[in-house]
Amino acid sequence: MIGYVTLGVSDMERAKAFYAELLSDQGARLLLDMGRIAFIGKSMKAPMIAVCVPFNEEPNHPGNGNMVALPAESKEGVDALYKKAIELGATCDGEPGQRIPNQFYGAYVKDPDGNKLAFFVFG
Repeated sequence: MIGYVTLGVSDMERAKAFYAELLSDQGARLLLDMGRIAFIGKSMKAPMIAVCVPFNEEPNHPGNGNMVALPAESKEGVDALYKKAIELGATCDGEPGQRIPNQFYGAYVKDPDGNKLAFFVFG
Protein backbone atom coordinates (compact mmCIF):
# COMPACT_ATOMS: atom_id res chain seq x y z
CA MET A 1 0.00 0.00 0.00
CA ILE A 2 2.95 2.37 0.42
CA GLY A 3 4.63 3.64 -2.72
CA TYR A 4 7.33 5.69 -1.03
CA VAL A 5 8.13 7.64 2.10
CA THR A 6 9.88 11.00 1.79
CA LEU A 7 12.47 12.16 4.30
CA GLY A 8 13.65 15.76 4.35
CA VAL A 9 17.43 16.10 4.43
CA SER A 10 20.01 18.85 4.55
CA ASP A 11 22.71 17.15 2.47
CA MET A 12 21.48 15.21 -0.57
CA GLU A 13 24.78 13.53 -1.39
CA ARG A 14 25.19 12.29 2.18
CA ALA A 15 21.58 11.09 2.35
CA LYS A 16 21.74 9.25 -1.00
CA ALA A 17 24.97 7.53 0.02
CA PHE A 18 23.61 6.64 3.49
CA TYR A 19 20.37 5.03 2.28
CA ALA A 20 21.79 3.36 -0.84
CA GLU A 21 24.54 1.71 1.21
CA LEU A 22 22.33 0.93 4.22
CA LEU A 23 19.80 -0.91 2.06
CA SER A 24 22.19 -2.39 -0.52
CA ASP A 25 22.23 -5.84 1.12
CA GLN A 26 18.45 -5.96 0.61
CA GLY A 27 18.81 -5.27 -3.10
CA ALA A 28 18.06 -1.54 -2.96
CA ARG A 29 19.88 1.09 -4.96
CA LEU A 30 19.50 4.65 -6.14
CA LEU A 31 16.70 4.34 -8.72
CA LEU A 32 15.97 7.92 -9.70
CA ASP A 33 17.86 11.11 -8.93
CA MET A 34 16.07 14.33 -9.85
CA GLY A 35 18.44 16.69 -8.05
CA ARG A 36 16.19 17.92 -5.24
CA ILE A 37 14.69 14.48 -4.67
CA ALA A 38 16.06 10.96 -5.09
CA PHE A 39 14.40 7.54 -4.77
CA ILE A 40 16.11 4.49 -3.25
CA GLY A 41 14.59 1.02 -3.49
CA LYS A 42 14.51 -2.29 -5.34
CA SER A 43 12.32 -1.07 -8.22
CA MET A 44 10.00 1.78 -9.09
CA LYS A 45 7.09 -0.64 -8.53
CA ALA A 46 8.11 -1.57 -4.95
CA PRO A 47 8.06 0.60 -1.81
CA MET A 48 10.87 3.17 -1.80
CA ILE A 49 12.51 5.76 0.41
CA ALA A 50 12.82 9.20 -1.12
CA VAL A 51 15.23 11.78 0.26
CA CYS A 52 14.73 15.41 -0.61
CA VAL A 53 15.57 18.98 0.16
CA PRO A 54 12.26 20.44 1.36
CA PHE A 55 10.27 22.08 -1.45
CA ASN A 56 10.04 25.39 0.43
CA GLU A 57 13.86 25.38 0.76
CA GLU A 58 13.56 25.81 4.54
CA PRO A 59 15.67 23.57 6.80
CA ASN A 60 14.45 20.00 7.19
CA HIS A 61 12.82 19.13 10.52
CA PRO A 62 12.41 15.49 11.56
CA GLY A 63 8.94 14.92 12.97
CA ASN A 64 8.40 14.06 16.61
CA GLY A 65 6.67 10.70 16.52
CA ASN A 66 7.38 10.09 12.83
CA MET A 67 9.38 6.97 12.03
CA VAL A 68 10.09 4.78 9.02
CA ALA A 69 10.11 1.07 9.92
CA LEU A 70 12.22 -1.18 7.70
CA PRO A 71 11.69 -4.95 7.93
CA ALA A 72 14.50 -7.46 8.33
CA GLU A 73 14.43 -11.19 7.63
CA SER A 74 15.57 -12.16 11.14
CA LYS A 75 16.80 -10.86 14.47
CA GLU A 76 20.32 -11.12 13.08
CA GLY A 77 19.16 -9.00 10.15
CA VAL A 78 17.89 -6.34 12.55
CA ASP A 79 21.25 -6.39 14.33
CA ALA A 80 23.11 -6.08 11.00
CA LEU A 81 21.02 -3.13 9.78
CA TYR A 82 21.46 -1.37 13.12
CA LYS A 83 25.24 -1.90 13.08
CA LYS A 84 25.53 -0.77 9.47
CA ALA A 85 23.45 2.36 10.10
CA ILE A 86 25.68 3.32 13.04
CA GLU A 87 28.79 2.72 10.92
CA LEU A 88 27.31 4.99 8.22
CA GLY A 89 26.77 7.87 10.65
CA ALA A 90 23.40 7.22 12.28
CA THR A 91 22.99 7.63 16.03
CA CYS A 92 21.48 5.09 18.39
CA ASP A 93 17.89 5.67 19.47
CA GLY A 94 17.41 2.18 20.93
CA GLU A 95 19.78 -0.78 20.67
CA PRO A 96 18.52 -4.06 19.16
CA GLY A 97 16.40 -6.14 21.47
CA GLN A 98 13.18 -8.00 22.11
CA ARG A 99 10.58 -5.28 22.67
CA ILE A 100 7.49 -7.48 23.02
CA PRO A 101 8.17 -11.07 24.15
CA ASN A 102 7.80 -13.55 21.27
CA GLN A 103 6.26 -10.84 19.07
CA PHE A 104 8.54 -7.94 18.15
CA TYR A 105 12.32 -7.54 17.96
CA GLY A 106 13.59 -4.13 16.93
CA ALA A 107 16.27 -1.47 16.92
CA TYR A 108 16.07 2.29 16.43
CA VAL A 109 18.42 4.88 14.95
CA LYS A 110 18.33 8.45 13.74
CA ASP A 111 19.87 9.05 10.32
CA PRO A 112 22.44 11.84 9.87
CA ASP A 113 19.58 14.35 9.46
CA GLY A 114 17.73 13.19 12.58
CA ASN A 115 15.01 11.14 10.86
CA LYS A 116 14.03 8.15 13.00
CA LEU A 117 14.27 4.64 11.56
CA ALA A 118 13.25 1.30 13.03
CA PHE A 119 14.58 -2.07 11.93
CA PHE A 120 12.27 -4.89 12.97
CA VAL A 121 11.12 -8.44 12.68
CA PHE A 122 7.98 -9.97 14.15
CA GLY A 123 8.66 -12.97 16.33
